[in-house]
Amino acid sequence: MSSMVLFFTILFTTFIMEMGDKTQLMLLALTSKYKLRDIILGTVVAIAILNALAVLAGGVVSKFIPLWLIKFLAAGAFLFFAATTLLSEDDEEENAQSSKFRFAPLAIFCTFFVAELGDKTQLTAINFAMDNGFEKAIIVWCACSIGLFAADMLGLLLGYFLKSKAPDGFLKLIAFVLFTIFGFMTLPVGLYNIFAAEVQEDATLKTMLLSTPKVLPIFAAIVIAFAGICIILWRRHKRER
Repeated sequence: MSSMVLFFTILFTTFIMEMGDKTQLMLLALTSKYKLRDIILGTVVAIAILNALAVLAGGVVSKFIPLWLIKFLAAGAFLFFAATTLLSEDDEEENAQSSKFRFAPLAIFCTFFVAELGDKTQLTAINFAMDNGFEKAIIVWCACSIGLFAADMLGLLLGYFLKSKAPDGFLKLIAFVLFTIFGFMTLPVGLYNIFAAEVQEDATLKTMLLSTPKVLPIFAAIVIAFAGICIILWRRHKRER
């Protein structure tokens, strides 16, 4: 296979696999909180590093970092963004611009990195790197990075389109719902990998929640605690307004 054919094969494979993925939807939700340049900067750096790890390290990261820890970090990031979305205020963007701009790309980088770490697109990059060897590592890295970035930018552009056309508060509501769903879909994976005696890779959400007597009560407690925090934050936000 020629280098050009290999490049476009990997690019389109990565692009198609990312369509409808959680990170693409996550970027759509992030448009309610951050500026376009911040999101692009954080996403580009995260994609470049993630694919470099996949291609050059061949999945070594996943051997040293437990899956349950990765999933807990991802779930925590999603729920944090869901809760803070309740406090975001369009009028505050100008006042908080100087402090927000410094940390926004880093926050986006961390969230995207943890959410995509070990995802199917990164595993695809690992497989292509193993099949083609180190001599074509640059081609694999570039193709995976461009394919992933192109797919995620579709979600980003859709988010900014909705932001300009949708009623006030509509995109924030979507962001809150999406981040909450992502968080509570990711959390059971971490709990399952801690408490389940035999971890099955194709386990369903129901299986993960009911795998052991400990998983469901802990999950339910976190859901209740998160709901309580959101109610408190929302009431405080309404009082301040």
